[in-house]
Amino acid sequence: MQKTLARDAILIGPGLHSGVPARLVVRPAPADHGVVFLRTDVPASVGRISATWDHVVPSRLCTLLANPAGTTVSTIEHLMAALAGCAIHNALIEIDGPEVPILDGSSAPFVEAFLAAGIVDLKAPVRALKVLKPVEVRDGLATARLEPADTLEIDFRIEFDEPAIGEQELTLNLANGTFVRELSDSRTFCRWSDVEAMRANGLALGGTLENAVVFDRDRVVTPGGLRRDNEPVRHKMLDALGDLSLAGGPIIGRYVGDRAGHALTNRLLRALFADADAYVWIDCGDTTTCKLPGVGVVAADLPVSCAA
Repeated sequence: MQKTLARDAILIGPGLHSGVPARLVVRPAPADHGVVFLRTDVPASVGRISATWDHVVPSRLCTLLANPAGTTVSTIEHLMAALAGCAIHNALIEIDGPEVPILDGSSAPFVEAFLAAGIVDLKAPVRALKVLKPVEVRDGLATARLEPADTLEIDFRIEFDEPAIGEQELTLNLANGTFVRELSDSRTFCRWSDVEAMRANGLALGGTLENAVVFDRDRVVTPGGLRRDNEPVRHKMLDALGDLSLAGGPIIGRYVGDRAGHALTNRLLRALFADADAYVWIDCGDTTTCKLPGVGVVAADLPVSCAA
């Protein structure tokens, strides 16, 4: 069954890049509504933006949606990952600013709010996108690929010059509560050498050591250090789930990312939808639904770090 929230979930905070405070209200929505953003600080006639791959526009360091009227909402990836990871297929997201709050830099605060609000079934089957053949895109050394699989799997590899990050790789089956248990608390990260450059270019204006993991060569600058030894690659996987959810429904397939980012994952979705032989939409029966991300998630699945 498709799912939505039982009641509103409210979150407030500044955006990572804009620094502009925003109030976010995630409201229940009916079956087949999908995920839709509504900017409440602009006229209602131009405020709606569907959270789908074809509304993504180029942006540095985050995922940015825009509608034909030019209304935008940015840094949606952590919120989208939390919705996908909790199997919330339908939601109306009201926001009074241009950027989703960064909160602690992970998806955990969104997950906590959703579980506190409650998640309910709707009387309609889940529509999932099943990958039928491999599709791949490249950008220099970076690659992103989707290939057939029985469930959603993510295999991700990163490589950074910073010794404290280095080369990391992880593969996970995202069935059931895996996202909440294994990825939801992993925070966005950057190198100390990048911080001043980003701020000089009007980015990371809301960034602090409380909402991002900052690395300086062989050390972690952020107080308290890492939540997990391989937190960076886990966060990249979190981002990938959020960006993949813009397909418009759960994906049944294996995503392989090597140094991939938001833009490359969106290019991958565009390449997939450009090939009618590469995918098919299916109505999921009980057996298939039980293998999708987020099914059966409970508060006990939240990592210990979320309570810190």
